[in-house]
Amino acid sequence: MVFVQIREAKEGDCGHIMRLIRELAEFEKLSDQVKIREEDLRADGFGENPFYHCLVAESLPGPGESQGPCVVGYGLYYFIYSTWKGRNVYLEDIYVKPEYQGQGIGSKIIKKVAEVALDKGCSQFRLSVLDWNKRAMDLYKALGAQDLTEAEGWHSFRFEGEVMRKLAGK
Repeated sequence: MVFVQIREAKEGDCGHIMRLIRELAEFEKLSDQVKIREEDLRADGFGENPFYHCLVAESLPGPGESQGPCVVGYGLYYFIYSTWKGRNVYLEDIYVKPEYQGQGIGSKIIKKVAEVALDKGCSQFRLSVLDWNKRAMDLYKALGAQDLTEAEGWHSFRFEGEVMRKLAGK
């Protein structure tokens, strides 16, 4: 059994987080869409007004083990606002390295984000998942999440790149 602690990410964790972001993108078959760099993570998450917050799952060495702590997962989140419900937290990414999955680490990250959300006065905790990722959907439902696509018919949309520039008149 691996001992894992969930803690707030530090600036020095950005290299590990970047590695895990790339692993997640590869798992999702979207590696070509990762455009950020480690420097972006540092600037965007650890400045005066961070754009995001991050938790890391760190495995701790057992008695007699010589290896040090190792970052094996992360949960990257930020705060949003609902005109109907007020403060919300949005979990952008949650990822645990495959060899550490099935040990409750993902659940621990989700529970910690829920704790942060409640401490900040949030009424909702939101996240998205790809439609083929049944294992993740099953976990979220088992933890009590409601599937808004099934329940309310919500669909997610985004604007990016040239379309955004055109909308902004640039």
